[in-house]
Amino acid sequence: MNNRGVTVLASALAGLMIAAPAFSNERTVEIAGFGAKSGVIRLFGMNSEAAVNAAADAINADGGVKLGDGAVGKIKITYYDDRCNAEEGISVVRRIAATDAIVGVGPSCSNVAESVFGILQKKVGDASDSGLQFPIFADVASKVGLAGISEWSFRNVPNELEMYKSLFGWVKKQHPDLKTVYGGVEIDFAHSKATFGAMKGQAQAHGFDVLGESEWLLNDTAFSNQVRDMRRAGADIVAISAHPVTTCGVLREMERQNVRPKLLIGLTSSSTLETLKGCAKQAEGLLIPTGFAPINDKARRAAEQIAAKGGSADLHSAASYEIMFYLKDVIESQGVMAKPDTVEQDRKKMREGMAKLEETEGLLGVAKRTADREAIKPFVFVQARRGHWEMAHNPAAQ
Repeated sequence: MNNRGVTVLASALAGLMIAAPAFSNERTVEIAGFGAKSGVIRLFGMNSEAAVNAAADAINADGGVKLGDGAVGKIKITYYDDRCNAEEGISVVRRIAATDAIVGVGPSCSNVAESVFGILQKKVGDASDSGLQFPIFADVASKVGLAGISEWSFRNVPNELEMYKSLFGWVKKQHPDLKTVYGGVEIDFAHSKATFGAMKGQAQAHGFDVLGESEWLLNDTAFSNQVRDMRRAGADIVAISAHPVTTCGVLREMERQNVRPKLLIGLTSSSTLETLKGCAKQAEGLLIPTGFAPINDKARRAAEQIAAKGGSADLHSAASYEIMFYLKDVIESQGVMAKPDTVEQDRKKMREGMAKLEETEGLLGVAKRTADREAIKPFVFVQARRGHWEMAHNPAAQ
């Protein structure tokens, strides 16, 4: 080899040596998402998957996360389908715990969250408890009080008791002529059942007379008997605690039987594009409290990013999106390393950092964190108008 060849080779090797440290100084941060991607409410999981991926892409494009030794971490999402089934959810979380994931985001369904949180270690540091030591930040499952099951469980869901308390108080002031309420509920779905309790209780607390209620199942497709009872009651307000598919089924049957209450109130989870795609005409005027609406630049930008991933922004997927930025802050503040031999330590650091959160900056404003790892989130009231969700009222603006 001549001198020129030696020089070229030496220069190439030197370039590789210089480039190598920069390459090795970037590591993958494994985060697992899980939710319902099949079944009647599959869009919840699909939207949440789109949201966590959109947020991860935004974080990575902005330089990623700073790890404990100064290395750059780039987030990688692996998303699992739990089918809204408690046993499948437990199986999924056990599989996730066997990977290098440092935290989980999910699930869609409250029955899954309740079961999954039940297999986590209940109290940190309890040597007699062999439960999983794996932090989970719930984005969708909304049944009241679930985070209290384990000190490894956290939630970024709105407080529905406060939401319906505010909503019925506002309805009372805005519509003093409305006196009676009739309810409908998906009785086999934990979230629907629990939230109907909040609806009913707050309606009564604000002086409304609850005339009765109809029940159906998540997978039901016929609602003639339930709506017939609703028609007989003749209430001013019909409050439906159900998810989009059966909400639309009931609304279409109400149209068929000519049941026309003066006001419709819906479940938080039905303030979605799915409801409007399924029955925009019948849902006209449907009033729902929600933790997300594209009412500011930050929320609109998030909605665009989620849409670019094939999802739709609503109170659930927006919560997933927010969580990713909270996790970025925790990773950086806790000095997470994201190495194969630090997974156990990193999970503990994540739990500790998540437990320290007292407030978080969300898409609609600041959310407070409670001692039992729940969120008190800002919310607004939206109403279905001409195939769109329009903001009817912002309680924070009072």
